[in-house]
Amino acid sequence: MAQKLYGPGVRMGNWNEDAYLEEERMRDFLEKREKGELLIQKNRSLKKNFLRPIRAELLPRDTSRTGMQDAFMVAMTQIMCCLQLYLSSDHRTLQRSSKKSWLQEVTLTDKVSHLNCWQAVFLYPQLRLEYEGFPVKANEKLVISHRHTNRALAVHRHLFLRTYFGKEVEVAAHTHLDSHRIEKPKNHWMLVTGNPRNKSTTMLDLPKPPAADTRAVEQIMGIAT
Repeated sequence: MAQKLYGPGVRMGNWNEDAYLEEERMRDFLEKREKGELLIQKNRSLKKNFLRPIRAELLPRDTSRTGMQDAFMVAMTQIMCCLQLYLSSDHRTLQRSSKKSWLQEVTLTDKVSHLNCWQAVFLYPQLRLEYEGFPVKANEKLVISHRHTNRALAVHRHLFLRTYFGKEVEVAAHTHLDSHRIEKPKNHWMLVTGNPRNKSTTMLDLPKPPAADTRAVEQIMGIAT
């Protein structure tokens, strides 16, 4: 019958090398933790940077967005300090398409090319020719069209993606038209500006001005301010 020949305090094998390797791993771990190079520290920093509150630019309600008369690029400079990302899109292929809807994919890239060019289009098709080249109005609905593929930027609120930050809806490049050949609300976007009266709100949070007939009734009743 087999018997134990060594006590529990006896070390066997390459115990000396294993002890040195464990000390080296601990030393490397402590050094990376002091420098903030651990993966969990980088993830926390990235998540904090993504989820930080952002103040909208303070502009009056009817002020136009300068520099957006023709093509423009959607750039994100505050996500990573040393890298600028652009919103890009290209024609759909069998290998390249959106994950849920299988439509034209929209991605972020650090390469500057013609695939990053977008155009703000007036909401109503019958008036687009008249408004072409005019400055873009803030806090009003518009359509963002991709210059290379002529597809409108769309958000699919019924298709969800699991990301590092939780559940998010899918964004793709596809023009959704109704029976009147007009873009559906999926293609409607808005450039929202900040509220000069309250830094934590936007111009959309302001109450709508009363109509002319409502103001007349208030003046007659003596309740107008």
